[in-house]
Amino acid sequence: MIETSGWQPGGVEDFTEQELRDAIAAAQSPAWSVRAAAGRHLAALPQIEHVAGVLHRLLLDPQDTGVTSDTALALLARGDLAGLRAVLAARAVASDQGTADQLAAELDCDPRWTTGPDGDELIAQLRTLATDTDPDVRNEARLRLTHLR
Repeated sequence: MIETSGWQPGGVEDFTEQELRDAIAAAQSPAWSVRAAAGRHLAALPQIEHVAGVLHRLLLDPQDTGVTSDTALALLARGDLAGLRAVLAARAVASDQGTADQLAAELDCDPRWTTGPDGDELIAQLRTLATDTDPDVRNEARLRLTHLR
C-alpha cells in the first residue's frame, strides 16, 4: 500500500487524492501504455517521495522499456534533484540489460546537457547526489561524473 496521507495538492501537477489512487492503480495495469501514462502522471507529483516505490517499479518495468522511457523522461523533465535521484537509483540496480540501457540513454540524452547553464545545474545535482546516503545513487552519480572528465 502506498502512503498518501502526507500528500498535499499543488505544485508540479495538481492531483486529487482519488486521482493519485487511480494513477497508482494504473501503474499495475497489464497494458504498457497505461503503465507508461501512470509513470508520467506520478512523476509530475510535487513530492514524488510519496510514490517512490511505484515510480521505481515503473522505471524497472520488466515487460516494456516504453514504460521505463516515459517514466524516466518525465522524472528528468522535472529538472530537480528528486527526479534525477529516482532515475539514478533505478539505473544502479537495473538487472535487465535492455532496461539498464534505456535508463542510461535517457540520462545521457537529458536535454539539459545541451542547454548551457542547465548543464551546469545538472552537473551540480550529480555532485550533490555523489554524496547521497543511498550507496546505489551515490555510485551511479559518481559514475556519471567520471564520464565528464
